[in-house]
Amino acid sequence: MTRLRLPVAALALALAGALPASAQQPATAPPIAPSTGDGTMMMTVFMRHDQSKNLNEINTIIHKQGYFDQFPPAGVEVVSWYVVVGIGQIVTLRFPPEKLREINVVLENTMWGPYRTDFYPTYDFKTVYEQQRKMMQARPKPQ
Repeated sequence: MTRLRLPVAALALALAGALPASAQQPATAPPIAPSTGDGTMMMTVFMRHDQSKNLNEINTIIHKQGYFDQFPPAGVEVVSWYVVVGIGQIVTLRFPPEKLREINVVLENTMWGPYRTDFYPTYDFKTVYEQQRKMMQARPKPQ
């Protein structure tokens, strides 16, 4: 079953953008650089394999269902793709928001059966972390 999960923390972050700057961060904290704002979003898809099927059976089913012809849809960038032993595959995609439905339908039509899919809204935190780390290293350590 496909589930689009929007954790409470992600919702809180999204809502925080609507607050005045003074409510978002303490006055003493330096501002953290915003994202590039290219109009795309990211999503991580967990494709948990059915362990009652071997790899050949899984590939036969998804091939028959058109997976290799349809995924990823045109206009969708694969940011990363990992195999996690014992779980399956974890794919992070970047795409314009209007592609969300198409991605969901392609996965429902081609992956269901040998895989169970979970969807998670994702964002790149690396630059923010690096800025935060520098800022915290420059501060005196609390006693």
